[in-house]
Amino acid sequence: MERNKRLFAILPLLVGLFCVTITLAHSQQNFSSLIGTNSVSPVNSTSTLIVPYIVWGGEAALFYANGGLQTKPGSIMAQQGLTLKLVPGDDFVGQVKNYLGGRTPFLRGTFRMLGQASEVIGRNPKTKAVVFGQMTWSAGDHFVARSNIKRISDLRGKKIAIQTGGPHVGMLYDMLRTARLSKADIDLIWVDDLTGAEGPAEAFRKDPKIAGCFVITPDMIGLTGGYDNTGTGAEGTVDDARVVVSTAMLSRSIADVYACRKDFYDSNKSTIEKFFAGYLKGVEIVMQLKKDYENSGSQEYMKLLQMIQDIYGPDIIPTLEEDAHGLIADCTYVGQPGNVSFFNDQTNVVTGFSGFNKSAIDMATSWGFAEKRYNLLPSDLNFSSSRFTSLLSNTVRMPVQRKRFKKETVRAEVEAFNEEDVLDEKTLVSFTIQFKPNQEKFSQTEYKEEFDRVVELAAKYGNAAVAIKGHTDPSKTLMTLVKTGIKQNIIKRTGQRGNYKYFMDGKSIRLEDTEKLIKLIQQKKFESGTEIESPYQVMRAGLELSEQRAEAVKNAIVNYARQRNVRLESDQIVPIGMGIKEPVIAKPTNPEQASENRRGEFVLVKVSAETVAEADFDF
Repeated sequence: MERNKRLFAILPLLVGLFCVTITLAHSQQNFSSLIGTNSVSPVNSTSTLIVPYIVWGGEAALFYANGGLQTKPGSIMAQQGLTLKLVPGDDFVGQVKNYLGGRTPFLRGTFRMLGQASEVIGRNPKTKAVVFGQMTWSAGDHFVARSNIKRISDLRGKKIAIQTGGPHVGMLYDMLRTARLSKADIDLIWVDDLTGAEGPAEAFRKDPKIAGCFVITPDMIGLTGGYDNTGTGAEGTVDDARVVVSTAMLSRSIADVYACRKDFYDSNKSTIEKFFAGYLKGVEIVMQLKKDYENSGSQEYMKLLQMIQDIYGPDIIPTLEEDAHGLIADCTYVGQPGNVSFFNDQTNVVTGFSGFNKSAIDMATSWGFAEKRYNLLPSDLNFSSSRFTSLLSNTVRMPVQRKRFKKETVRAEVEAFNEEDVLDEKTLVSFTIQFKPNQEKFSQTEYKEEFDRVVELAAKYGNAAVAIKGHTDPSKTLMTLVKTGIKQNIIKRTGQRGNYKYFMDGKSIRLEDTEKLIKLIQQKKFESGTEIESPYQVMRAGLELSEQRAEAVKNAIVNYARQRNVRLESDQIVPIGMGIKEPVIAKPTNPEQASENRRGEFVLVKVSAETVAEADFDF
């Protein structure tokens, strides 16, 4: 997914995006220390609502619905009976201060950023945050690394640069959890800004000991040359720098949301409903205008792009068709169906509100942003009420689990990776379970931990596949090969038991050389037609057994998720039979070693965008 150069234009302002105004380089502080002493005051005004906005494509719907920074007569928000004043909110610490001080009832940020502030805003019952709406998912944040990090598990012991308190902290938390690592397993280099001279990309450039950094798309392109490229050192890129993980694949990591003070929410719930319904109507119209523009042009869409440029300024948005349009094009809206899924789908346990709330507070307390747990509160808005359904065109009354993956496409791509021996290059993380001899059933009790992990990975990495590689032990194939080869006088054996040497065509052959032996067997050099079992037949039987086991494990996981009432798309999981191709111990000498080879390997795999079905809303 190569990004457009348009995003370089927004670098100056993105320096301040989510920035903390206090210097924190190479340190991490409790969020309370950033806020200082701030007393809680009532919300100043309910007649004109102050709403923070940031530099993000999700705001385009807000701008359109409001008609600009001030509510325009006849706009969607005006028709909702609201008067809004939109104010910059890129300084999240400043947002929280305004929120506590009553200058605005709203917070605008990512879910995990709200989690970092959870203790500060949660101590007082009046300012507890009610997360009342999800706007978007991110698909434009990246972890770029040098050649010594190819998989997420390679982060152990490495120096990683990341902005203090920024949107990537939650992404890092998810990645470490993916590999079952902790913050203590890596050496974090905290930097002040998201981008620019004090950002992670510059730290990565200047210090070759920093193995990886979290960056936005313009910096990713600057370091690597493009999403699918590897830096060469030319044209400003960093030698061997490449994207290891992106929210294009870790697509359920960064959720942009609106939150509201509990006291204001309780007293003005109707106002909140009107506001968010108006926002969602703006989403629908902006998406349609964007389609019209891309198909045949749209003057109304061009007016929206002009509004975006006027609000952010020409220094930030120099052009309409590249920069303003690009800001929207890189945004993934969830709409009303996505909010029903996020807040109301009881099967959405990992990437719905409850899952995000737990992970946000877990991160805040375990990483030192907060000392005590203060949960964020979920929206109880009725997204199926007439307030929403009478205004919106694309609605659902009950949670819908849309099919994301094209079954045959994703399966064919993963199988092609395996056949072309590039599956390892596409692997983000892997872990295994062991098989018993002749095992056909896989107990949910015995494998619960691994099954839970697969369910979590499939949910978080919404645009990646989970391959299940079934492996068999090569012992029987090797014994049949040796027996048949000696009998046919193709293989010569010398030495004593435990120290045999084997020769073929006058050259030494090693039974540990699995790749070479497989090629010999596939050439059917040992087939006489008189043997009950030939090496080829035994190897094929092992391959079929590994395929059956991988399929059985997949079915067990799907049934496990179904019985627990947990969302899981079965087409995202691809079983692959490996046979004897990748043994842990190529030449086992006892049953214990043979058992190491009988295993199922769960592999999180990067796949192309073509494997995922397109949809208006991403949920």
